[in-house]
Amino acid sequence: MKIWLAVFLLFVTLPVSAAAIYKCKKPEGGFLYQEKPCAAETESVSSWQSRAATEVETDPANPGGNGVFIIGQGHNGHYFVDGAINDHFLTFAIDTGASVVSIPLGLANSAGLNCERRGAVQTANGVSSVCYVTIQKLTFGNFTLRNVEAMAVPNLSQPLLGMNVLKRFNIEQKNGQMSLTRQY
Repeated sequence: MKIWLAVFLLFVTLPVSAAAIYKCKKPEGGFLYQEKPCAAETESVSSWQSRAATEVETDPANPGGNGVFIIGQGHNGHYFVDGAINDHFLTFAIDTGASVVSIPLGLANSAGLNCERRGAVQTANGVSSVCYVTIQKLTFGNFTLRNVEAMAVPNLSQPLLGMNVLKRFNIEQKNGQMSLTRQY
């Protein structure tokens, strides 16, 4: 009886710690959500880590928009995160070298984004014609942003999450993981 009481007291008095959920690719396709890290580096897509309730203030207008979002480093050292533009799902590459969110022109058209003005930008591949658009609702992880400026770029294959969004977060990278915490 004393042993059970000691075990019970141990669990009751332990401090509340953060719980992490990892999103991992399944070999046969699709995703698996689990509490332990993915088996292989290339299988890790992202994870969500919540903080203890006393550390995070819940905003009723944005439930779940708080906490730390953790992204596992993928192949070649890049970071990718699932998200959506106006409820059209996609996978962003985190790109601190991109000034603004950049999306393929076809994706912009299918998401109902209209060209507001045209321009030309200098990229690593040379000068490119772009169309500036406003994304009414951009989501990734457990965060939602409204009225985000973006560029619709022809011949772009991978949507890029650029600095106009990333500057709203504290970013830390270590041990093959990037954590994003919303700044308030």
